[in-house]
Amino acid sequence: MSPILENLDLKDLKNNHPSDIAEVLSELNEKERVLAFLLLPGELKSEVFTYFNYSTQEELLKKLGSTDTAEMLENMAPDDRTEIFENFPDLLIKESINLLSPEEKSVALNLLGYPEKSIARLMTPYYIQCKKGWTIKQALENIKRYGKKAETLNHVYVVDKENKLIDDIRIGKLLMANEDETIESLMDYQFLSLTTTMSRDEAIEQFNKYDRAVMPVVSEKGVLVGIVTFDDIFDEIERRDTEDIQKFGGLEALELSYTETPLLTLVRKRASVLLILFLGEMLTASAMGYFEEEIATAVVLALFIPLIISSGGNSGSQAATLIVRAMAIKELGLRDWWYVMRKEVLSGVMLGLILGAVGFLRIIVWQQAGFYDYGEYAFLIGLTVGFSLIGIVLWGTLSGSMIPFLLQKLGLDPATSSAPFVATLVDVTGLIIYFTIAASMLSGTLL
Repeated sequence: MSPILENLDLKDLKNNHPSDIAEVLSELNEKERVLAFLLLPGELKSEVFTYFNYSTQEELLKKLGSTDTAEMLENMAPDDRTEIFENFPDLLIKESINLLSPEEKSVALNLLGYPEKSIARLMTPYYIQCKKGWTIKQALENIKRYGKKAETLNHVYVVDKENKLIDDIRIGKLLMANEDETIESLMDYQFLSLTTTMSRDEAIEQFNKYDRAVMPVVSEKGVLVGIVTFDDIFDEIERRDTEDIQKFGGLEALELSYTETPLLTLVRKRASVLLILFLGEMLTASAMGYFEEEIATAVVLALFIPLIISSGGNSGSQAATLIVRAMAIKELGLRDWWYVMRKEVLSGVMLGLILGAVGFLRIIVWQQAGFYDYGEYAFLIGLTVGFSLIGIVLWGTLSGSMIPFLLQKLGLDPATSSAPFVATLVDVTGLIIYFTIAASMLSGTLL
């Protein structure tokens, strides 16, 4: 045995949380990790396995024998097993499923049969159900019989003869009732549920709206088929937010984590957006070429180009960030575009006045202090920069706030209105605003 494994106290390690165990084993090399993993008890193997990243999971499945793999997958929660299968090659999925017992194989195939992004892929078929005619004593005996395999015991689900969900009862309410009472005496026929075809994003909204730790999943006809816990939803929220942040940062969303994504894939996903932004920035050069004579006549105007366009891009990025996040948490919807526009117009004007005043004062102070000589028209140049900042910041704020609404209206993800995209748009249009105002205010003097 290697020195690392000899120094690794597996007995002490087994007392830790499965996540901590997976973290320790991940630091070992491939051969040592497989050996250490095999030394874990059967049920602990299944729990630890779910905390490895996808590449490590695939590596272990390929190295483990069919008996160890079958035992591990058999003991794994169905929703965790489905999530793992979703990220594996088809051949490995087929081989793994064939190792399961007939009962678990049927469960696995059933879950994989639902649409890829549906909430049904996250559910587990192990829960506690009862009939309304049962006594409390019968229900408690049923919990003792099947509760060990259930994902959670928060609720007991009441179904009719056709297995349609008709109510859910909190376990605490059940425990406090008299054993001779019937389940029906505790029912109010009010419950919340998700449908199998519901998207994961819609399910997240339901969990957030009703603040539930677990929700039942029913078919289109109301038949109870499983439950989804908040643990599964939390993982999905993390994945969704990561994807949105990546899109908003100006790149295609990564299917795997940053550390697991191959270099060429990472470059490809970043290069496509960078190329689009680069082509967009080429329009900035074209805009400057259009105003070439004005720049040649009043070279001093060129000094403030970085200041002008960066202010517009920054204000646009701020607005886009605020609106995209508000839309993501359902604080804003399409119908709120007019409210947002009015608010952002006022915000843009006020922010523009602040930056414009600072820009104007900067030029005047620099002129008076002798730090730079802007010539006899320093005051007019200051006013030009000040008014340009008002216009460009207003335009940037308005663009950044409205683009997410436009994308949602077109059926696209608002998160794709990335900060770099908004900044590039405002760069081009900002130059036009700047030189248009300059041509108007400096006509007959510098121009």
